[in-house]
Amino acid sequence: MLVDDEGITQTNREYFGKNRPTDVISFRYDPIPGENAGWSGDLVINVDRAVQEGTARGKLDYELALYIAHGFDHLSGAEDDTPEKQRAMRATETAWLRKASAEGLPAPLLSQPTET
Repeated sequence: MLVDDEGITQTNREYFGKNRPTDVISFRYDPIPGENAGWSGDLVINVDRAVQEGTARGKLDYELALYIAHGFDHLSGAEDDTPEKQRAMRATETAWLRKASAEGLPAPLLSQPTET
Protein backbone atom coordinates (compact mmCIF):
# COMPACT_ATOMS: atom_id res chain seq x y z
CA MET A 1 0.00 0.00 0.00
CA LEU A 2 1.31 3.44 -0.87
CA VAL A 3 0.47 6.12 1.70
CA ASP A 4 1.50 9.60 2.78
CA ASP A 5 2.97 10.80 6.11
CA GLU A 6 -0.48 11.00 7.68
CA GLY A 7 -1.45 7.49 6.59
CA ILE A 8 1.73 5.84 7.81
CA THR A 9 1.65 7.80 11.07
CA GLN A 10 -1.83 6.43 11.72
CA THR A 11 -0.63 2.87 11.01
CA ASN A 12 2.50 3.37 13.12
CA ARG A 13 0.41 4.68 16.02
CA GLU A 14 -2.25 1.97 15.76
CA TYR A 15 0.11 -1.01 15.57
CA PHE A 16 3.29 0.17 17.30
CA GLY A 17 2.24 3.06 19.56
CA LYS A 18 4.57 5.47 17.72
CA ASN A 19 2.93 8.76 16.77
CA ARG A 20 5.30 9.66 13.92
CA PRO A 21 5.86 8.89 10.26
CA THR A 22 8.37 6.31 9.09
CA ASP A 23 9.53 5.11 5.68
CA VAL A 24 8.01 1.62 5.52
CA ILE A 25 6.03 -0.74 7.73
CA SER A 26 5.85 -4.46 7.04
CA PHE A 27 3.42 -7.05 8.33
CA ARG A 28 4.40 -10.70 8.02
CA TYR A 29 1.72 -13.38 8.19
CA ASP A 30 2.20 -17.05 8.95
CA PRO A 31 0.80 -19.48 6.41
CA ILE A 32 -2.79 -20.58 6.71
CA PRO A 33 -2.99 -24.23 7.79
CA GLY A 34 -3.46 -26.41 4.73
CA GLU A 35 -2.17 -23.75 2.31
CA ASN A 36 1.14 -23.76 0.50
CA ALA A 37 4.19 -23.56 2.73
CA GLY A 38 5.68 -20.15 3.27
CA TRP A 39 4.44 -16.83 4.48
CA SER A 40 2.88 -13.70 3.11
CA GLY A 41 2.80 -10.10 4.15
CA ASP A 42 1.87 -6.51 3.50
CA LEU A 43 4.05 -3.47 2.96
CA VAL A 44 2.98 0.08 3.75
CA ILE A 45 5.28 2.47 1.88
CA ASN A 46 5.45 6.18 2.74
CA VAL A 47 5.60 7.98 -0.60
CA ASP A 48 5.86 11.40 1.10
CA ARG A 49 9.07 10.28 2.83
CA ALA A 50 10.42 8.80 -0.42
CA VAL A 51 9.80 12.11 -2.20
CA GLN A 52 11.47 14.11 0.59
CA GLU A 53 14.52 11.86 0.96
CA GLY A 54 14.81 11.00 -2.72
CA THR A 55 14.68 14.63 -3.77
CA ALA A 56 17.30 15.58 -1.19
CA ARG A 57 19.58 12.76 -2.37
CA GLY A 58 18.89 13.38 -6.05
CA LYS A 59 17.30 10.02 -6.83
CA LEU A 60 13.61 9.72 -6.03
CA ASP A 61 13.06 6.46 -7.92
CA TYR A 62 16.00 4.77 -6.17
CA GLU A 63 14.65 5.84 -2.77
CA LEU A 64 11.26 4.28 -3.49
CA ALA A 65 12.89 1.06 -4.72
CA LEU A 66 15.03 1.01 -1.56
CA TYR A 67 11.91 1.32 0.66
CA ILE A 68 10.33 -1.62 -1.13
CA ALA A 69 13.51 -3.68 -0.72
CA HIS A 70 13.69 -2.66 2.95
CA GLY A 71 10.12 -3.82 3.51
CA PHE A 72 10.83 -7.17 1.85
CA ASP A 73 13.97 -7.51 3.96
CA HIS A 74 11.81 -7.15 7.08
CA LEU A 75 9.32 -9.66 5.65
CA SER A 76 12.17 -12.13 5.26
CA GLY A 77 12.86 -11.82 8.99
CA ALA A 78 15.59 -9.17 9.14
CA GLU A 79 15.59 -6.67 11.99
CA ASP A 80 17.18 -3.23 12.22
CA ASP A 81 17.18 -2.63 15.96
CA THR A 82 20.96 -2.14 16.19
CA PRO A 83 23.46 -0.25 14.03
CA GLU A 84 25.07 -3.55 12.99
CA LYS A 85 21.74 -5.00 11.88
CA GLN A 86 20.91 -1.77 10.04
CA ARG A 87 24.19 -2.00 8.09
CA ALA A 88 23.56 -5.67 7.28
CA MET A 89 20.06 -4.89 6.05
CA ARG A 90 21.29 -2.03 3.86
CA ALA A 91 23.94 -4.31 2.33
CA THR A 92 21.30 -6.94 1.55
CA GLU A 93 18.89 -4.40 0.07
CA THR A 94 21.59 -2.79 -2.07
CA ALA A 95 22.63 -6.23 -3.34
CA TRP A 96 19.02 -7.04 -4.24
CA LEU A 97 18.65 -3.79 -6.15
CA ARG A 98 21.90 -4.38 -8.03
CA LYS A 99 20.79 -7.91 -8.91
CA ALA A 100 17.41 -6.66 -10.11
CA SER A 101 19.16 -4.10 -12.28
CA ALA A 102 21.50 -6.77 -13.69
CA GLU A 103 18.47 -8.88 -14.56
CA GLY A 104 16.84 -6.13 -16.57
CA LEU A 105 14.89 -3.88 -14.22
CA PRO A 106 15.14 -0.39 -15.66
CA ALA A 107 18.56 1.05 -14.87
CA PRO A 108 17.35 4.56 -13.95
CA LEU A 109 15.22 3.05 -11.19
CA LEU A 110 18.13 1.28 -9.57
CA SER A 111 21.14 3.47 -10.12
CA GLN A 112 22.37 4.74 -6.79
CA PRO A 113 22.38 8.45 -6.13
CA THR A 114 25.67 10.28 -6.05
CA GLU A 115 26.91 11.43 -2.66
CA THR A 116 26.70 15.14 -1.99
